[in-house]
Amino acid sequence: MSPDVDLAQDASPLPGAHRGGFLRLPTAPVAVTVETAPAEPGGEFTPDATSWTTSDSAFHRGLAGWSLGFAILGLLVSMFVGWGFPIGLVAVVSAIIALRRPLESRAVAVWAIVLGTLSILYSAGWLLYAAARANIIG
Repeated sequence: MSPDVDLAQDASPLPGAHRGGFLRLPTAPVAVTVETAPAEPGGEFTPDATSWTTSDSAFHRGLAGWSLGFAILGLLVSMFVGWGFPIGLVAVVSAIIALRRPLESRAVAVWAIVLGTLSILYSAGWLLYAAARANIIG
Protein backbone atom coordinates (compact mmCIF):
# COMPACT_ATOMS: atom_id res chain seq x y z
CA MET A 1 0.00 0.00 0.00
CA SER A 2 0.96 3.59 -0.50
CA PRO A 3 2.23 5.48 2.57
CA ASP A 4 -0.42 8.16 1.87
CA VAL A 5 -3.26 5.76 2.58
CA ASP A 6 -1.83 3.49 5.28
CA LEU A 7 -4.18 2.98 8.19
CA ALA A 8 -3.21 4.18 11.62
CA GLN A 9 -1.65 1.59 13.95
CA ASP A 10 -4.55 1.61 16.41
CA ALA A 11 -7.28 0.85 13.86
CA SER A 12 -10.52 -0.35 15.44
CA PRO A 13 -11.76 -3.79 14.37
CA LEU A 14 -15.44 -2.88 14.96
CA PRO A 15 -17.57 -2.05 11.90
CA GLY A 16 -18.52 1.60 11.73
CA ALA A 17 -16.00 2.69 14.33
CA HIS A 18 -13.44 5.36 13.54
CA ARG A 19 -10.40 3.57 12.14
CA GLY A 20 -7.83 6.29 12.56
CA GLY A 21 -7.04 8.45 9.61
CA PHE A 22 -5.09 8.91 6.46
CA LEU A 23 -1.81 10.72 6.16
CA ARG A 24 -3.12 13.05 3.42
CA LEU A 25 -6.56 14.65 3.11
CA PRO A 26 -8.51 13.46 0.06
CA THR A 27 -8.82 17.07 -1.10
CA ALA A 28 -5.14 17.88 -0.81
CA PRO A 29 -3.52 19.44 -3.87
CA VAL A 30 -2.04 17.08 -6.41
CA ALA A 31 1.29 17.95 -7.97
CA VAL A 32 1.16 19.10 -11.61
CA THR A 33 3.51 17.04 -13.72
CA VAL A 34 3.12 18.74 -17.13
CA GLU A 35 3.45 22.45 -17.86
CA THR A 36 0.17 23.68 -19.31
CA ALA A 37 0.84 27.42 -19.50
CA PRO A 38 3.78 29.74 -20.12
CA ALA A 39 6.04 30.34 -17.14
CA GLU A 40 5.91 34.12 -17.60
CA PRO A 41 2.86 36.15 -18.65
CA GLY A 42 3.24 36.92 -22.33
CA GLY A 43 5.99 34.33 -22.69
CA GLU A 44 6.30 31.73 -25.40
CA PHE A 45 4.27 28.58 -25.05
CA THR A 46 3.88 25.83 -27.59
CA PRO A 47 1.28 23.26 -26.55
CA ASP A 48 1.78 19.63 -27.32
CA ALA A 49 0.30 18.99 -30.77
CA THR A 50 -1.11 15.62 -29.77
CA SER A 51 -3.36 17.13 -27.12
CA TRP A 52 -5.45 18.92 -29.77
CA THR A 53 -5.95 16.09 -32.24
CA THR A 54 -9.32 14.45 -32.57
CA SER A 55 -9.79 10.88 -31.56
CA ASP A 56 -11.78 8.11 -33.20
CA SER A 57 -14.58 8.62 -30.67
CA ALA A 58 -15.36 12.10 -32.03
CA PHE A 59 -18.94 12.99 -32.87
CA HIS A 60 -20.10 12.05 -36.32
CA ARG A 61 -22.41 14.25 -38.32
CA GLY A 62 -25.61 13.13 -39.92
CA LEU A 63 -28.08 12.46 -37.13
CA ALA A 64 -30.03 15.65 -37.89
CA GLY A 65 -30.34 14.63 -41.54
CA TRP A 66 -31.55 11.18 -40.60
CA SER A 67 -34.09 12.63 -38.19
CA LEU A 68 -35.38 14.98 -40.91
CA GLY A 69 -35.69 12.00 -43.26
CA PHE A 70 -37.67 10.08 -40.66
CA ALA A 71 -39.86 13.14 -40.02
CA ILE A 72 -40.70 13.50 -43.72
CA LEU A 73 -41.37 9.77 -44.03
CA GLY A 74 -43.52 9.84 -40.89
CA LEU A 75 -45.48 12.80 -42.24
CA LEU A 76 -46.12 11.06 -45.56
CA VAL A 77 -47.19 7.83 -43.84
CA SER A 78 -49.40 9.63 -41.31
CA MET A 79 -51.37 11.31 -44.11
CA PHE A 80 -52.67 7.91 -45.20
CA VAL A 81 -52.71 5.71 -42.08
CA GLY A 82 -52.77 6.33 -38.36
CA TRP A 83 -50.03 3.89 -37.48
CA GLY A 84 -47.20 6.16 -38.66
CA PHE A 85 -46.66 7.76 -35.26
CA PRO A 86 -43.66 5.56 -34.28
CA ILE A 87 -41.76 7.02 -37.24
CA GLY A 88 -42.59 10.52 -36.00
CA LEU A 89 -41.47 9.59 -32.49
CA VAL A 90 -38.14 8.31 -33.81
CA ALA A 91 -37.73 11.55 -35.75
CA VAL A 92 -38.45 13.78 -32.75
CA VAL A 93 -36.23 11.84 -30.35
CA SER A 94 -33.30 11.69 -32.77
CA ALA A 95 -33.70 15.40 -33.56
CA ILE A 96 -33.56 16.26 -29.85
CA ILE A 97 -30.40 14.17 -29.54
CA ALA A 98 -28.99 15.94 -32.62
CA LEU A 99 -29.66 19.34 -31.01
CA ARG A 100 -27.43 18.31 -28.11
CA ARG A 101 -24.53 17.34 -30.35
CA PRO A 102 -22.11 20.13 -31.28
CA LEU A 103 -21.53 19.28 -34.96
CA GLU A 104 -25.12 18.78 -36.06
CA SER A 105 -27.11 21.34 -38.03
CA ARG A 106 -29.51 23.03 -35.64
CA ALA A 107 -31.85 24.21 -38.41
CA VAL A 108 -32.26 20.69 -39.80
CA ALA A 109 -32.87 19.31 -36.32
CA VAL A 110 -35.52 21.96 -35.58
CA TRP A 111 -37.28 21.19 -38.87
CA ALA A 112 -37.19 17.51 -37.97
CA ILE A 113 -38.82 18.26 -34.60
CA VAL A 114 -41.54 20.36 -36.25
CA LEU A 115 -42.33 17.86 -39.02
CA GLY A 116 -42.07 14.89 -36.64
CA THR A 117 -44.50 16.53 -34.22
CA LEU A 118 -46.84 17.29 -37.12
CA SER A 119 -46.73 13.65 -38.21
CA ILE A 120 -47.55 12.54 -34.66
CA LEU A 121 -50.53 14.92 -34.62
CA TYR A 122 -51.77 13.66 -38.01
CA SER A 123 -51.45 10.07 -36.80
CA ALA A 124 -53.35 10.92 -33.61
CA GLY A 125 -56.08 12.49 -35.75
CA TRP A 126 -56.34 9.36 -37.88
CA LEU A 127 -56.48 7.13 -34.81
CA LEU A 128 -59.17 9.28 -33.16
CA TYR A 129 -61.19 9.29 -36.40
CA ALA A 130 -60.91 5.50 -36.70
CA ALA A 131 -61.87 5.03 -33.04
CA ALA A 132 -64.91 7.29 -33.48
CA ARG A 133 -66.00 5.42 -36.64
CA ALA A 134 -65.69 2.09 -34.83
CA ASN A 135 -67.74 3.44 -31.87
CA ILE A 136 -64.84 2.87 -29.49
CA ILE A 137 -65.08 6.46 -28.24
CA GLY A 138 -68.19 8.67 -28.14
